[in-house]
Amino acid sequence: MDNQDDTDVVTVSRASGASSVLLVCEHASHHIPTELDDLGLNEVARYSHIAWDPGALGVARKLSKELDATLVSSNVSRLVYDCNRPPEATDAMPSENEAYKIPGNEALTSADRTARTETYYKPFLRTLAAQISSKTQPVIVTIHSFTPIYNGSAREVEIGILHDADQRLADAILAQADRYNVQRNAPYGPDDGVTHTLKVHGVANGHLNVMIEIRNDLIQTEDDQSSMGMVLAAWLTKALSQIGVVACKA
Repeated sequence: MDNQDDTDVVTVSRASGASSVLLVCEHASHHIPTELDDLGLNEVARYSHIAWDPGALGVARKLSKELDATLVSSNVSRLVYDCNRPPEATDAMPSENEAYKIPGNEALTSADRTARTETYYKPFLRTLAAQISSKTQPVIVTIHSFTPIYNGSAREVEIGILHDADQRLADAILAQADRYNVQRNAPYGPDDGVTHTLKVHGVANGHLNVMIEIRNDLIQTEDDQSSMGMVLAAWLTKALSQIGVVACKA
């Protein structure tokens, strides 16, 4: 049963999951709270990839089901607060993203940024930390998606396996990847500031961790997301077994 514990800004699904894997989807939603007046964006921008990671939550939910793994996901757009960034990062509340200006973020004061941090990031941070601490041998796996074309350039990579200082799980997954164009730290890497969750919750505590980026044209439909979730579940199970960790306990 997929029990859920919801607050306004974060959802915990399958909280009693038996798996050692703890799934995270920081960019699960394009929701912008009413009081923020759509951040001044038109409908196209609000539903585009700049506001969230299309398909990522569907993949994460399938993984959660296949592995009986707890899933922590954000309920607000990353333009409101990017839960994979620390408060001091400029792009935690970006004033622009690719070709888009974000009017509602352009004149944020220090007090505004602090309020956003307290309202959206801190609850997510606390909830995720609590779920991790409830596991005896947690394995942190974050799920993201990226666009096939970025600033006019096509991306050949289909799945990125990202890591920061701890590359144990990334190495093991890369050894299992038997289909798709799979690359290490692509299309982003640690130098791009995308490994915040991994560093804070994984590396700092010695927990196995990895970030999986999926090109979003591969996960456009529910069937696509389900298929991808099954592929990743198989990779994770084999990779963790190689390391000596059981991904899903019967």
